[in-house]
Amino acid sequence: MLYERETELARIDTAVRRAQAGRSSALLLTGPLGIGRSTLLQEAGARTSDGVKILRANAAPMEQDFAFGIVHQLLGPALCRDPMAPGDQGAVRTDLTDVLPAPGAPDALATESVLHGLRSLLAETCATTPVLLLIDDLQWADLPSLRWLAYLIRRSHGLHAALVCTLRDGDPRAQHPLVRDIADAAEILRPAPLSLDSTRALIHHHLGEPADDSYAHACHEACAGNPLFLHSVLRDLALTGHRPTAEHAGQARLQRPAQLRDRLAACLFAQPAPVRDLAAAVAAFGDHGEPGLIRRHARLDTVGFQQALRTLHHLGLLASHGTPRFIHRVVRDAMDAALTVAERERSRDAAAELLHQAGRPAEHVADLLLTVTATHRPWAVRVLRTAAQAALRRGAPGDAVRYLQCALLGSTGDFARARLLIELAGAERAIDPAACERHIGQAVRLLPSATDRAAASLLIPPNLLGEAPASAVDLLRRVSEDLDPMARHRGSARAIALRLEARLWHAGHENPTELTGAVERLRALGAPPPLDTGGDRELAAVLTNAAVLSSAVPAPDVGALAKMILEREPVTAARACIALPLVAVALYATDSVDGINTRLSCEQHTARPDAVVHAENALIQLACGRLVQAREEADRATELATADWREPIAAVRAAVAMETGDIQLIERLLADAGQRWTGSLGLTAMLQLLKASLDARRGRGVHALESLLACGRRLEAAGWRNSALYPWRPRAIVLHHRLGEPRPALALAEEELAWARQWAAPAALGRALRLKALLPGGGGVPVLRESAEILRSSANALERARTLLQLGRALESGRESKAVLREAADLATACGAPWMTERAYAALGTATAPIAEASLTQSERKVVSLVDRGLTNQEIADELGVSTRAVEKHLTSCYRKLGVAGRRELLGGRSGGGVFPAR
Repeated sequence: MLYERETELARIDTAVRRAQAGRSSALLLTGPLGIGRSTLLQEAGARTSDGVKILRANAAPMEQDFAFGIVHQLLGPALCRDPMAPGDQGAVRTDLTDVLPAPGAPDALATESVLHGLRSLLAETCATTPVLLLIDDLQWADLPSLRWLAYLIRRSHGLHAALVCTLRDGDPRAQHPLVRDIADAAEILRPAPLSLDSTRALIHHHLGEPADDSYAHACHEACAGNPLFLHSVLRDLALTGHRPTAEHAGQARLQRPAQLRDRLAACLFAQPAPVRDLAAAVAAFGDHGEPGLIRRHARLDTVGFQQALRTLHHLGLLASHGTPRFIHRVVRDAMDAALTVAERERSRDAAAELLHQAGRPAEHVADLLLTVTATHRPWAVRVLRTAAQAALRRGAPGDAVRYLQCALLGSTGDFARARLLIELAGAERAIDPAACERHIGQAVRLLPSATDRAAASLLIPPNLLGEAPASAVDLLRRVSEDLDPMARHRGSARAIALRLEARLWHAGHENPTELTGAVERLRALGAPPPLDTGGDRELAAVLTNAAVLSSAVPAPDVGALAKMILEREPVTAARACIALPLVAVALYATDSVDGINTRLSCEQHTARPDAVVHAENALIQLACGRLVQAREEADRATELATADWREPIAAVRAAVAMETGDIQLIERLLADAGQRWTGSLGLTAMLQLLKASLDARRGRGVHALESLLACGRRLEAAGWRNSALYPWRPRAIVLHHRLGEPRPALALAEEELAWARQWAAPAALGRALRLKALLPGGGGVPVLRESAEILRSSANALERARTLLQLGRALESGRESKAVLREAADLATACGAPWMTERAYAALGTATAPIAEASLTQSERKVVSLVDRGLTNQEIADELGVSTRAVEKHLTSCYRKLGVAGRRELLGGRSGGGVFPAR
């Protein structure tokens, strides 16, 4: 299909009409490779009226030695006679062979008489019927034919003929004097690149559906409006069932059609040596070339460089501005295909050397070294290491891994190789923990000292929630034994030994015996334990976590120690250690979060976005009862999560989902769990709690209760007794009560209260008292008053609101009841729990406070209206033509402004409190 060629076709139509009127003309279609000259020539012939004779010729490089080859193609068919026609003498090409010299004759280059005779034949041919002569690829025509065309175009007066030729810009033969004579005498038509609208139309034609704007822009920019490039890319994509959607725009940019590559390679191979050398230099440097360096690589002087550069521009292979760059990635592939493997290796290696000598950034040099099978440059390993460090600083560990893997190929000596393996493992820990562990294991065997081996082993990512792999634990134990535990280590050796001890204690935190040993070790350290160094703090954090899981140390003592660790830990502490996340868990479980927001806010603003900081903040917000803020922080943590922190952040998100009652989030987490979560005890427990929450909300109370009791048995068997982290007992109490089973409910309530009094965290104790007061024989109002009084010292405003709501209902009526219920409503609204606010107003006998929608923007109102129609986030994104991430941001903003915890509350549902209202 032809797009945006109406102007050129109209000019050809005009030339044909002039020929019919006895006025000859000549047109020359020029332009770069792939602009569509040949297709335009074919279309011109196809649309010509029946009253015009079409004479065609196609020049080819292999036929340039065939004298008068183009003349034969043009005039031969026109002068052929049908031997069966009346009056025919049987000669097939009598007139043409009479005029042309015999093959091999000395005057085969066309004498004046031959040229005149050929013109006369053409004049005879077009005397009764106008003729349209179409010649494709004029630059490859044989010299005698070119001489005749140049002769003809100067003596065309009186001929009923129109001549239309195509000529590729940039071809060496396009500068031949005879070709220039023809071009100077003809009217030049230069088809323009296709517009964005035509790109959209071609996408629709090839892929069968309208293109997303971003997809259309990607195709248009990648192909620069060149029809050949665009058709080739779209044909390849159509074969794979590709759809022109926003998420596929990147694939459209990267497509490299093999047929197009081969055609471009043939074109480049046919160029003169200076042009080929320049193209090879541009290909070698990729995106990192500069004119001076490219010229030096191609070994061209200034004049030769400019001439070769013009040729590549005329061929349409270079971007139109700035440093020489190929117009599309496939051009670089084509140039590579035109070289032998050895030539390509030498070219890339030379480009890397030039970049290095010029002092260009290490990553630029490294990008070229990656394309070389092997380099023996003495500086290569150093540059690759520097590039890896730069990649890590800009948050690109994948690039760092590639640089270091390349550096390993050129490393010599055990210590140098061990150092590279350690650096490689450090880059891999965020994206491939298993590879990190494997490379640390290899490095440890090459390191000479026990301290170095221990320091290297600490790079293995700790499993925050589950047991470490057996191979990792075995490695940690071996290097720990090498350190000589009886020795008195000092300085950095002492810090390494303490961190190694912390890792070993944490590796056994699912073993009740190890858990008990960790608590005893914490007590042996004294009160308070040493916290001067990072090793001290990491060990204290791990042992504190054991105390939290087992509830073996009262919450006030644990919380105070956690705050001391946090105060001593620098704001810019490296995320390699596990101290801060474990401290955040301890603060959450002990209800010791007052004043912590300032510290976490400071962390967020002194470094680049960090998933762990957002996860820590989500826990703190949850401990304060701020549901909307907790959800925002958990979502942000999920967006930024790397491989080594994905599961801990999923556990935080699960805690948020259970507290907010967001069914969609619970379902999504359960779906992800089957694909990505490991079988660690912490994640398994969270999974069982999520399933119970979903079953309860869907009316499957018995199944939910079974899941909760099974979860409790597993946790108790491991010595994990903390209901603040895994609230299986509080939820089981509510379900027993709902199922009409008061005895087991009261037994669990007594057990929970006993644990809570021993743990002594205000939020946990207040909740346990409230749950007991819910049950017959549980103490009623006096117990609720005790709960409310205790919760006034808690940071958890949501727990306080729950108790006040239950107390206000229990008081039934009167001034005190109304005051308590109003306070509960205010707290619930501030926490983003509208279901609880409505219950408080219902108990007061008044309508729910109206939700102020005036603060919503127009876009947010539109999103809310689509949610109201029942559309999913993806469907809303499709409707509005935006990404799902944009929809989620709008919804999060709506939740915050309207004080709701999720989609169901936004629609007036009760997902947040319909099943565990008294939890």
